[in-house]
Amino acid sequence: MTATQERPTETGREIGRDRRRKEDQRLITGRTRWTDNITLPGMLHVAMVRSPFAHARIAGIDTSVAQESPNVVTVITGADVADEQGSLPNAWPITPDQVTPAHPPIAVDRATFAGEIVAVVVARSAAAARDAAELVDVEYEELPAAVDLKEAAQATPENGGALAHPELGTNKSAFWVFDSATAGTGGNVDEAIEKARDDGIVIEREYRQQRLIPAFMEPRSTVVDPTGEQITMWSATQIPHILRFLLAAVTGVSESKIRVIAPDVGGGFGGKLQTTPEEFIVFLLARRLGKPVKYTETRSESLVAAHHGRDQWQKLTLSAEKDGTVTGFKVELLADLGSHVSLIGGGVPVLGAFMFNAIYKFPAYRFNVQTVLTNKTWTDAYRGAGRPEATYAVERMMDELAAEVGVDPLQIREKNWITHDEFPFTSVCGLEYDSGNYEAATARAKEMFGYDELRAEQKRRRESGDPVQLGIGVSTFTEMCGLAPSRVLGSLDYGAGGWEHASVRMLPTGKVELLTGASAHGQGHETAFSQIVADRLGVAFEDVEVLHGDTAISHKGMDTYGSRSLVVGGEAVVKAADKVIEKAKVIAAHLLEASADDLEFAGGRFQVKGTDQGMAIGEIALATFAAHNLPDGVEPSLDSDATFDPVNFNYPHGTHLCAMEVDTETGQVRMRKYAACDDIGNIINPLIVSGQVHGGLVQGIAQALWEEAVYDDAGTLVSGSFVDYLLPTAADTISFDLDHTTSPATTNTLGTKGVGEAGTIASTPAVVNAVVDAVRHLGVNDVRMPCTPERVWKAINDARGGGGDVVAAETEAAAAPHFDAAEGTEGAGR
Repeated sequence: MTATQERPTETGREIGRDRRRKEDQRLITGRTRWTDNITLPGMLHVAMVRSPFAHARIAGIDTSVAQESPNVVTVITGADVADEQGSLPNAWPITPDQVTPAHPPIAVDRATFAGEIVAVVVARSAAAARDAAELVDVEYEELPAAVDLKEAAQATPENGGALAHPELGTNKSAFWVFDSATAGTGGNVDEAIEKARDDGIVIEREYRQQRLIPAFMEPRSTVVDPTGEQITMWSATQIPHILRFLLAAVTGVSESKIRVIAPDVGGGFGGKLQTTPEEFIVFLLARRLGKPVKYTETRSESLVAAHHGRDQWQKLTLSAEKDGTVTGFKVELLADLGSHVSLIGGGVPVLGAFMFNAIYKFPAYRFNVQTVLTNKTWTDAYRGAGRPEATYAVERMMDELAAEVGVDPLQIREKNWITHDEFPFTSVCGLEYDSGNYEAATARAKEMFGYDELRAEQKRRRESGDPVQLGIGVSTFTEMCGLAPSRVLGSLDYGAGGWEHASVRMLPTGKVELLTGASAHGQGHETAFSQIVADRLGVAFEDVEVLHGDTAISHKGMDTYGSRSLVVGGEAVVKAADKVIEKAKVIAAHLLEASADDLEFAGGRFQVKGTDQGMAIGEIALATFAAHNLPDGVEPSLDSDATFDPVNFNYPHGTHLCAMEVDTETGQVRMRKYAACDDIGNIINPLIVSGQVHGGLVQGIAQALWEEAVYDDAGTLVSGSFVDYLLPTAADTISFDLDHTTSPATTNTLGTKGVGEAGTIASTPAVVNAVVDAVRHLGVNDVRMPCTPERVWKAINDARGGGGDVVAAETEAAAAPHFDAAEGTEGAGR
């Protein structure tokens, strides 16, 4: 699956240059506008009353005292709006028989997770609304809560297990399968495994992907103004265009009467790739009351009620020949949906299904996932969305295979990976990897890391019986990103396409406005897109203005997620700019009294071949605006639109190496070194890329070492603040050694690949592999994430045949001491 290149990419003044982000000046000087900064005349404020129980019948709600409180306008319950509030949509029913419970924005008769909204207070100030919310008296009848994922999967009315939605009679939502034998893309995995049991190697493991919280910097906020010709919503969202469509679809309001604006958005990581109960509630209240309404969540609300990520059990079976050549891989997942099937929540593990084979030539593969409803906060996309889970599983298993065969982990990978001369390569899942060079990325990573020297040090420490052992972790990954090909998404029953739109406007002054359907929340779109347009049109970087995030200005788009902005949105920008050039060429030929075939365009000028006659594109823009001397039948506009829908995904890759020191007496871990060589094709702005990789690395490392959303047996989130949910700071990490190799993508004109999720996908298995490698000689083959000192110590102690009381697996992370990776010190907090 390849696309032809219409014009050669001219990498000149801007593409490939370390440009500081245009956005940063206003962001760091406080001259930006977050949603919560918006104040409108007569604006009302909302506070949410949330259930403290994971599962409870709402026996009654007394709002009278709250209603009489000062400055309170109204108090609304789910019963008050039951007929008009609708149900939050699920855009990806992964099977035709998927069980999908109704999801009202305000619970009507039953709360299904701790944090669910059961009533809403509207007041003239945010403080008055919050005060009155505490006066709403809700009578609950607590019900059994489905909390443990494995137990929930087995629960039935007959066995008395807790059901998240008793009326459904099951917690099982959907069962989705990919089988290479059935699909015709590979062999029969069960046959491969059985054969290996007789004359090869079979490795079986079960890994836990703990639940994580996106924890974006800016809490979610929504303002709705119903007083104009349109209903205008400002929201801290990643998806303004999708949000507009779904508001119209659920409420029945004409899409033309809704305007959604995503102003500056302070991070998302997938956590704002959602249509939220709060957005629908504020929209409903503003229409009801005829006044602007605002809601901004507290940090505690964000942690308990904004969607979570990951939360899987992975049962894995890998078969191989005795020399380590993999013959089959079988993946069986349980995936926790939480209390509802969210916008694309059920589809997250399906995205991962195509990446468990990673960079390897597995001949047989089978994947299945059972999605399960529980009485916990609902899950959806979190940075990587299915790909980190898949990469963790396969990279951990490749280390296990290397240990079984008795060879270096890199050697086992090299035996099984796709070589650079085999591209394009069709994987066992049927995807076509267009380009890559795993050998080059690995060689460069080893060089930066000092791989052989660290292995020698590891050997010395083991021989000397040093209590602090050294482990080396490997992660050689690829990912499918640029979430886009509409036909592929359609074949998977996804409810939307994956195209992206751009418009380029040539202004009479020679300056350029670019409208993009991609909506930034920290990625640097304004800078990178300006660089592309500047190079393509030959205008100054400073003369390009990028407009986005407002459906009244950029009227078409599929928004930002899945590392798609550059590889899909950027290609739409290129195509729109090329259309401007083609339009300008006709007018330039007329003004220069030359044939269009005799014109060359470079550096922003049309030149008549072999002469010194020419015109700058800015001059042509002014002449077009004046329209005094245009060719007959040519309209006076250079403005151009383009919509790009790729024919394939995008496949960045890389090799990440991590060295961890583990104190075998205390379980304490310390990161010694981290080197990463990523191949993301051609790079537009190395400075932005470096920032994306650094941020991604820290998030992936945090899953390995610190972060976990922990629930007690009653379904209460006990890690609901940053005291207990351990987010790393810069002081908790080390300096990373980064570099890149370049295998240009063949599926877009710029040759680019995605980078937004690469660090998160690759780093988690690299760290855990390093921790396990440090203590494997002691009999340890797994440490459950996060690798807290207690868990590491317990794994060592259990392998030695010891005992000892430990904190229960589901609660220990909340109490685990915080560890500073850079200094090797412990402390209760910061």
